[in-house]
Amino acid sequence: MTAEKIILITGASRGIGAATALMAASRGYHVCVNYVKNEVAANAIVKKIEDIGGKAFAYQADVGDEAQVKEMFRQIDIKLGPITALVNNAGTLELQSRVEGISNERFLRTLKNNIVGTFLCSKEAIIRMSTHNGGKGGSIVNVSSIGAKTGSPGEYVDYAAAKGAIDSFTIGLSKEIGSEGIRVNAVRPGFIYTDIHESGGEPGRVDRIKSSIPLQRGGSPDEVASAILWLLSDEASYTSGTFIDIAGGK
Repeated sequence: MTAEKIILITGASRGIGAATALMAASRGYHVCVNYVKNEVAANAIVKKIEDIGGKAFAYQADVGDEAQVKEMFRQIDIKLGPITALVNNAGTLELQSRVEGISNERFLRTLKNNIVGTFLCSKEAIIRMSTHNGGKGGSIVNVSSIGAKTGSPGEYVDYAAAKGAIDSFTIGLSKEIGSEGIRVNAVRPGFIYTDIHESGGEPGRVDRIKSSIPLQRGGSPDEVASAILWLLSDEASYTSGTFIDIAGGK
């Protein structure tokens, strides 16, 4: 009997997270759709999963809050069972700005929204997945950004710095728990058509810069989701501590 595949995807009510949730469900995963604000959108993703015969539930939690993260994992244990896969996708960016225009409050908020949740969710996942803790192993994929490499000058240096921290966390964690049956990898999306660009104040940003991208176009959430699902899968069973850039060759 094949073991059930149970996945938590943070920030899964929209964009890359939503695409990953739907694709994971189509490949047999039972899905926890985490969201923080948009309950209607999260429930719509759950319904789409149920309509194709999958199993899912939506759960509201701010992944930057330890108590909320702990309770979310407890509910996943009850409703689905111990998770076997985690996608740390939740993250935010703020209005485009040079560094001197970024307040200390914004910088700290950006770090919290993009790093703390990845740390807290990974910690709870390891408690359940690690063979040292009696678990059966698993896989974690962190959603970084091509900004971790480019630095996003003049736009989102704070966001890029936070994603750079995600990269370092990915490398260190993969080495720390590799012998415990857990693989840790990351994707670095860039110039993807999602509404995150609205948060930055420029909904049409991808179209503005696509001529500077070697592939001359923006990417789709499904293209990122496909890479995430590959890293989670047994096809990537000897892959850990690595990154897939999904940014059109930029």
